[in-house]
Amino acid sequence: MRTLILVLRDQLDRDATVLHEADPGRDAVAMTEADVHRDRYAEHKQRLALGFAAMRHYRADLRDDGWTVHYQPADAPAGAEDAPAFLRQQLAEHQPERVAMTEPGRHALLETIEGVCEEMGVPLRVHADDHFLATHDTFEQWADGRKELTLEYFYRERRREYDVLVTDDGDPVGGDWNFDDDNQESFGADGPGMVPEGPAFERDAMTEDVLDLVRTQFADAPGALDAFRWPVTPAQARAALADFVEHRLPNFGTYQDAMWTGRAFLYHSRLSCALNLKLLDPMTAVRAAEEAYHDDHAPLNAVEGFVRQILGWREFVRGVYWLHAPEYVDRNALEATEDLPEFYWTGDTDMRCLSECTGQVREHAYAHHIPRLMVMGLFGLLYGVDPQQMNEWHESMYIDAWEWVSTPNMVGMALYADGGTVGTKPYTASGKYINRMSNYCSHCRYDPDEAVGDEACPFTSLYWNFLDRHQETFSGNRRMNFQLANVRRKSDAELQDIAERVEEVRALTEAGEI
Repeated sequence: MRTLILVLRDQLDRDATVLHEADPGRDAVAMTEADVHRDRYAEHKQRLALGFAAMRHYRADLRDDGWTVHYQPADAPAGAEDAPAFLRQQLAEHQPERVAMTEPGRHALLETIEGVCEEMGVPLRVHADDHFLATHDTFEQWADGRKELTLEYFYRERRREYDVLVTDDGDPVGGDWNFDDDNQESFGADGPGMVPEGPAFERDAMTEDVLDLVRTQFADAPGALDAFRWPVTPAQARAALADFVEHRLPNFGTYQDAMWTGRAFLYHSRLSCALNLKLLDPMTAVRAAEEAYHDDHAPLNAVEGFVRQILGWREFVRGVYWLHAPEYVDRNALEATEDLPEFYWTGDTDMRCLSECTGQVREHAYAHHIPRLMVMGLFGLLYGVDPQQMNEWHESMYIDAWEWVSTPNMVGMALYADGGTVGTKPYTASGKYINRMSNYCSHCRYDPDEAVGDEACPFTSLYWNFLDRHQETFSGNRRMNFQLANVRRKSDAELQDIAERVEEVRALTEAGEI
């Protein structure tokens, strides 16, 4: 064997450079289902099932193209426990001249694999992950010398670079770069009505085998498996994209921040898992949405909002992760030390918003960006949950979470543990925000308007206490001036009553009675 090509679970790009520069007649591919996370924490059943099914379909495609694939299934007897151990076995058995791989999405894993190859005396070539649209050098050059890394400016440059929704003069179509102000509507009292659910893909024998495997071998893994409906091949991912563009993109922008009981998906695309496994090319998704605008099928606010998620935010957070790796993972700017409450795993809480949103995650391994940021993330921020515990829960339970994307979103955006690298201010809000964007509060025993008393919403109590405790920290942040001015209007007696209510909330949370 000349080259052993190591392919990880989130590297299922049929067009990867690492394959282009190899020869099926002289090189081989190595894959293991015990690849990235097994040695760190338990994973959601659907996350496991999606990864295994997508890997097995990738393996079949490679073999159809003439590749030799050395593959370790999850139930292999005496199998390696993780990707580095698997690689060590493969090197000992096959004695390749060298190893090649695409850059992993976790800095520590890359370092470990480099150590295995050095230990075994085999050269390693790490290819850039050209699935992404901004290279590390591109992001580093853009970030160099900037006091703040602001998504908006990075996003505008990517729009111009890829000629997306811009005029011949390089100006934004419609006159504005960002239509976020048009994308914050909530549903009326009657709710969202009928929203197309999206495709549920036919399960072939390979996928059914994987589902059976997860049911039996991973019965103790968190989450439910019954609602599994994720694309496991590039063809299915493209079908999911087409379905989204046709049926939900037109209303996506207006209602992308809205929430409703029993409705996890609403108008969202749910394409992030396919993108992050490399089953779907990001520019394919961007161009499909752009075409929908030019064909008058979808309005500009919806298309721009979708494009910003992929061409802007997704590329931006990856750039932040690698710019600051490896130390970024361990940041804790607000010195938060509380344990992650048990209801994140069980959903057992009287707070309807949290029981609803964590229930969505258990059932689907998914909840869209507002439940992540402004319900589950917000509680973690206000309560003071240890950022690493919160991030591990997120990576464990979400179908699309990998360290490069999870860490900036959870440690940075949601918990402000990076001190403002990703977001220029902490995303703080009281229960009133959740009430405005959902119907959760109408089904809850807690009152979002109240900060003290037995029926006071824990979010509202924690919100005012959070601002009070961190006044000095945020006093120099002009974007916090309005919120800080409001907390300063409260008397010492009011703040003391709120602090006492927060102590009750903490005691009830620790006792599992909140």
